[in-house]
Amino acid sequence: MGHARAPAPGNGALRSVQSRAVPSADTLMQRLDVTWRTLFKELSGFGVVGAVCFALDLALFQLLYAHVGIGAVTSKLISTLASMTLAYLGHRYWSFSHRARTGVKREYLLFAVINGATLGLGLAIVAFVRYPLGQDSALVLQIANVFSTVLGTLIRYFSYRRWVFPAHERPPGGDGESLTPATATGTGAVARNASSPTRPR
Repeated sequence: MGHARAPAPGNGALRSVQSRAVPSADTLMQRLDVTWRTLFKELSGFGVVGAVCFALDLALFQLLYAHVGIGAVTSKLISTLASMTLAYLGHRYWSFSHRARTGVKREYLLFAVINGATLGLGLAIVAFVRYPLGQDSALVLQIANVFSTVLGTLIRYFSYRRWVFPAHERPPGGDGESLTPATATGTGAVARNASSPTRPR
């Protein structure tokens, strides 16, 4: 007595598996568009917030030192703390508002540490050009200042994205995409129909 052979999977099943394994061109373009929009939002917000806070730092220092009569170091400390706090709020609620929130205390502490480190790096670069290299030209020192500013800006941007405002964690074993209730219901129905045995008529 012969054994009945199980039916081989049809082309439709193979195409379904391939479509799930390889994203379509529309899906890739959509993801690329979202990535570019997100990057543009971050960079534009980062630049605007940085410019506003730089202007605040200069204006507040001028006000406190020249008009209120507070000492230069104290005025610089106050203006730096004020501009740094405004920068944190601007980045938290605008530039990186779409990223994960891990607590104001933790974020602000890391934010301050990163800004302090980049400030120290900038001072070290200018001091190195001025003293060990013996350069006292205003042009050379300004070039060193601009280089340290650009380097510090890049370090701050990537450090904010990596540590201060990290990306949302994806669920374990998931690809980061969520199903709508309708899609989830449909998927469950297909799974149930596939697993249930066919009743003879």
